[in-house]
Amino acid sequence: MTEAIEIETQRLGLRRLSPRDAGAVTEAVNDPRIYLMLASVAPAQSKAETLAWFATHDTARQNDTGHIFAVVSKETGALAGLISANRQRTDDPFNIGYWMTPAFWGKGYCTEAGAALVGWLENTRAAAALVSGYFADNPASGKVLRKLGFLPCGRGPMFSKGRGAPADHIMMARIA
Repeated sequence: MTEAIEIETQRLGLRRLSPRDAGAVTEAVNDPRIYLMLASVAPAQSKAETLAWFATHDTARQNDTGHIFAVVSKETGALAGLISANRQRTDDPFNIGYWMTPAFWGKGYCTEAGAALVGWLENTRAAAALVSGYFADNPASGKVLRKLGFLPCGRGPMFSKGRGAPADHIMMARIA
């Protein structure tokens, strides 16, 4: 059974993750080109760890503190990446996070998925403010955020599990 698309763009579908995605997600996040650019993903993640992370999503969605989507190609059905909106409390702004597999880099897919998620948050969650950020050595991510209307609002070290150390991080914010 195919998971239902919740958000659709011209080339992409955003849907909930399913256990069938665990292998592809695990393979992707074990690529150093991905995990080195993320704060919360350690290298050598196992499929069991991926599935355990998936198991937290329903509660976060029900509490309106986390909305995590698989980004899939409408043409091929391939997993292009993940995109999420998370927050600690319901009165906090959502923090947007994302990654794309290298096969989908440089083609506007991340910006397309990001615009769809931002629109969904504004329309279904009345999100007036959003935050995000990127490591300074990943300027492509900063370009995506600027295209989505985010502006820099701070800079400082942030711990990266993938790096095992703090890295220079640029905070971004978007006000609707």
